[in-house]
Amino acid sequence: MKNIYLIGFMGTGKSSVGKILAEDLGAQFVDTDKLVEEKTGKSISDIFEELSEEEFRRLETEVLRDITEQDGLVVSTGGGIVVTRGNLDMMKQTGIVVTLIADVHTILERVQADGTNRPLLEVDDPFEEIKKLLFDRASFYISAHHIVETSDITQREAADRIIELTKNG
Repeated sequence: MKNIYLIGFMGTGKSSVGKILAEDLGAQFVDTDKLVEEKTGKSISDIFEELSEEEFRRLETEVLRDITEQDGLVVSTGGGIVVTRGNLDMMKQTGIVVTLIADVHTILERVQADGTNRPLLEVDDPFEEIKKLLFDRASFYISAHHIVETSDITQREAADRIIELTKNG
């Protein structure tokens, strides 16, 4: 099985949908953010704070290179992995890329509810920051093989749609 890469903004369901998808497909689930944390022994927010976003992006690309040498994975990526030149191409060449999207209100609601520290949203107006980042990344997100809108569907429904979309490729 080719790898299935889930890309998209934070809060769109990449990790939760990815775990369901991997179980359904009998595949291994990996999360690039978790692999970066394991590699460094630091949380994502500590990497941003102590090192830099640039260093995080470098580590993220390193982890992605290792992943692309394997098959049969369902990969949840960090929301900004696509901004580093070459990462999206690497994923498209080694698997099927699926963008998970959601509206700004849903994203903000989800990230506030999950209690995870989100360094990119530590700003005065997170709603406006989400809109800005979504706009900045839109051209990457829309160039995936498939797009699944997750605002009004369950994680189970999203996984089922991805299986349907990717079963022939």
